[in-house]
Amino acid sequence: MAIHRIESQVTGTVWKLERQPGDSLAAGDTILIIESMKMEIPIDAPAAGTLRELLVAEGESVTEGQVLAVVSS
Repeated sequence: MAIHRIESQVTGTVWKLERQPGDSLAAGDTILIIESMKMEIPIDAPAAGTLRELLVAEGESVTEGQVLAVVSS
């Protein structure tokens, strides 16, 4: 089983959570959306698997490189 720690590529705010821990994911499924400089940036699953953890909440500020979620495949 591979563990993927999904990091933010930008500084911004978590605008919307699309998935919850325990959800099954296909590669490319959107997990959450970050708003940065009035742009919506989807954060997608890197591989098919299960969303194990969400480490952020809607409205929370995030920084570049911060781990947002953990997916196991």
